[in-house]
Amino acid sequence: MAPAGLAALPFNHQGDLMSLRDAMRDSAVPYLEPGEPVQAVIGAQTASQWLAALTGVFVFLGFNHYRILAVTPNRIVVLDAGKASMKKARGVVTELPRSTRLGPASGLWHKIPAGQETLRVHRRFFKDIETADNVITATA
Repeated sequence: MAPAGLAALPFNHQGDLMSLRDAMRDSAVPYLEPGEPVQAVIGAQTASQWLAALTGVFVFLGFNHYRILAVTPNRIVVLDAGKASMKKARGVVTELPRSTRLGPASGLWHKIPAGQETLRVHRRFFKDIETADNVITATA
């Protein structure tokens, strides 16, 4: 039985809390072709972190949208995850060619152009960017 307050959180088959990456990957699957494997998932946001620092969190939440980049062997699908969390995909925003290099990432936040948006990726996802780019190099 889950401790009080954890009952509503997602658990995997082993009873552990599902990681953010697992939740993002699972929520991306309905927007992919049947059987299309996910090589990497990357969380991103549309608004600069400086917006929150300069104007306050409520203005930031009004302008920001979270995105999930689902990297597959054929394409990179940019999914909308809403304004509150990057955990659950809600629809497709755009697609990028699989040949698109996402890195190299550096600093605290890395910018990725995606259609009409600039996505900002926190350093906790840099290893996922490296994984996605390494697959391109290995297949070239």
